[in-house]
Amino acid sequence: MTLFRRFLPLAVLLAGVALVLGMGWNRYLSLDTLRDHGAAFKAMAEQHYVLTLLGLVVLFALLTASVIPGVVFITITAGYLFGPWVGGIATALSATLGALGIYYVGRTTLGDSLRRRAARDTGLLHRVCEGVDRNTFWYVLVARLVVSVPFHLINVAAGVMAAPLRPYLAATFIGLLPAHIIYCWIGSGLNDILLKDPDPDLQSLFAEFMWPLLGVAFLSMLLPLSLKLVQKWRGRHRPTAR
Repeated sequence: MTLFRRFLPLAVLLAGVALVLGMGWNRYLSLDTLRDHGAAFKAMAEQHYVLTLLGLVVLFALLTASVIPGVVFITITAGYLFGPWVGGIATALSATLGALGIYYVGRTTLGDSLRRRAARDTGLLHRVCEGVDRNTFWYVLVARLVVSVPFHLINVAAGVMAAPLRPYLAATFIGLLPAHIIYCWIGSGLNDILLKDPDPDLQSLFAEFMWPLLGVAFLSMLLPLSLKLVQKWRGRHRPTAR
């Protein structure tokens, strides 16, 4: 029974991945789906607002936990349907729930083997595990804000180090929220673009959403650097015990 409980999270994860890929549902995670079915999605959201929002939260959490690529299009769809604030908060919450699923895989099924590997490794896994163990909230927060850092590597590392859940979840949600609001802002502006041009090219989309995309770039580079500088300043000015 102990072995069963240990491998259950990984088995559920692999079953979810196999189901999505086997049914071919991953091909719907694209801008084409929003272009072809956006009007129907919008009508459904207007008629059943709460139910559609809850369904999107559950779907996003499951897809995040299943590590299927292309989930960013769900974020854009949330912005298209619910606007930047409701969509951003909902998808950030969903991604946090999905991250919790990977956390438990790292803590149960993969915990022992990855902990031994991290202990003798000097690469990225070792550095991430060490950072999570040293200061869970600040490390996870900065890592989430740097959207180029592998999302699930942080989740696995937090599980491997058995990071305390409260700071891990709080840092995950807060760290994901700015980028999700930006992506939902992009999604909320797609309605007007698709009405004018049903088949927009990447160049026109980039021109239309240049400022939101620059905001994501800011989150990736300047904001984490600023947070690290603030953390160092707080460390230098922290009163010493007498």
